[in-house]
Amino acid sequence: MKVKKSLTLALAGTMLFSGLLAGCGSNNNTNAAKETNNSAAAGNSAGSTSELKPYELKMYLIGGPQKDLDLVLKEVNKYTQEKINATLNITMFDWGDYDKKMQVITASGEPYDIAFTSSWTNDFRRNAANGTFLGLNDLLDKYGKETKEVLDPRFLEGTKIKGEIYGVPVNKELGQQWVWRFNKKYVDKYNMDISNIRTLDDLEPLLKTIKENEPADITPLAVPKGFKPFMPFDYVLGDELPIGVYMDSTDGKVVNILETPELATSLDTMRRLYTAGYLRPDVATLEGIDNIKTGKWFADREITQPYAEKGWSRSAGYEIVTSPMHEPYVYTQSAAGSMHAISVTSGDPERAMMFLNLLNTDKYLRNLLNYGIEGTHYKKISENVIEDLPAMQDSYAMPGFTLGNMLLTYLHADDPADKWDAFKKFNDSSKEAPTFGFAFDPTPVKTEVAAINNVTKEFMPALYTGSVDPKTYLPKATKKFKEAGLEKVIAEVQKQLDEWNQTKK
Repeated sequence: MKVKKSLTLALAGTMLFSGLLAGCGSNNNTNAAKETNNSAAAGNSAGSTSELKPYELKMYLIGGPQKDLDLVLKEVNKYTQEKINATLNITMFDWGDYDKKMQVITASGEPYDIAFTSSWTNDFRRNAANGTFLGLNDLLDKYGKETKEVLDPRFLEGTKIKGEIYGVPVNKELGQQWVWRFNKKYVDKYNMDISNIRTLDDLEPLLKTIKENEPADITPLAVPKGFKPFMPFDYVLGDELPIGVYMDSTDGKVVNILETPELATSLDTMRRLYTAGYLRPDVATLEGIDNIKTGKWFADREITQPYAEKGWSRSAGYEIVTSPMHEPYVYTQSAAGSMHAISVTSGDPERAMMFLNLLNTDKYLRNLLNYGIEGTHYKKISENVIEDLPAMQDSYAMPGFTLGNMLLTYLHADDPADKWDAFKKFNDSSKEAPTFGFAFDPTPVKTEVAAINNVTKEFMPALYTGSVDPKTYLPKATKKFKEAGLEKVIAEVQKQLDEWNQTKK
């Protein structure tokens, strides 16, 4: 569900703590032997390493530049040569550049083997439809059986297009749940009870308290232009486009969200909050916000995961607490929130899958790539608990959620011992959204989809943030959306969704 800018912003907000929450590995192959036990799977699936010719895997990942990447890759390559007679060549593109860079590489036909992909960058559905990524069903069955065994089946179900899997999902939180985050300093100062804060209306009295009692530079509701009020819809084309199905739908009816009472109520509330001065005046054009860094904020919203508060607090340097907006749901897009795909230009797709199988089943490799070299980037406190060394932040702070099975990673000393069990329980408790597994093919209405995307960019940031009066602005937006072909797109979505529902039955 949450894709495009809001998901990008949410994940960008969590990418740092996701890396910090994940683990690290030892650079000692004796220790590695202890840790890999049943995870020498790729090598076993591949047969004897001596039967494989040497091969260099070219891999593209998202994230900021890492000064010690080459140093870590030397250790990685010692290990992967032993396991699958392959070495790894990683190129990283920064968060804001990754999607455009990968589009250029794809258009050029440049050969590569593996790339990070998701529902929010380097769009796996777009690339699969364009023939950029290989279908992986056969490769997973032959060289990735162990990876399939550790994944909740819904991860793979959410990446299927007409029955074919196009990405190997990262094993992490599967369900998606928005929470209100609070700067605990102010919660404590005003003795606030946040346990039942779910809606904007619930939040409003707390924002009023901050506005009336704190200096003007403390933002009561600190959000950028990607903010959108939570509403009970399963957004079929991503949450920027006003097309969805009610979360409690039993008939699969696709609705124009612009004409729903839920949107009207949310926009009226946001307008009231904006005019009261609870948001920044420039929120409709605000690309990012640095309040977590400065501490000059009271509330915002974020996508959570088990024990997320600990990671956010560690990263911020002060305590952050949360209250959930809703129960967790599994959406098609959330299942595809972090994946690796194999390019059709790969010189050895089988070896690429062997590596991905190792990355998702081999504890030593997964932690080595995540946190670097023991004694250089981190030190072990116990067998499964580590402490960052200064070089971790200075030279090698990888975004952990982009790298493979997170449940293999070590814990930090302040992480709960049951952290990864909590992830499993969270995933098990997550309910499937009404359109989970549905993949819309925009080809019949691609012109209209492009047009309504443009209308979204023109109108919705101002509407969603309360920066304009919805009583005059929403009718204008609705008219523009319909002129751009919104109703034709909704009809096509309904047609395809009905056909998909019939195949399920």
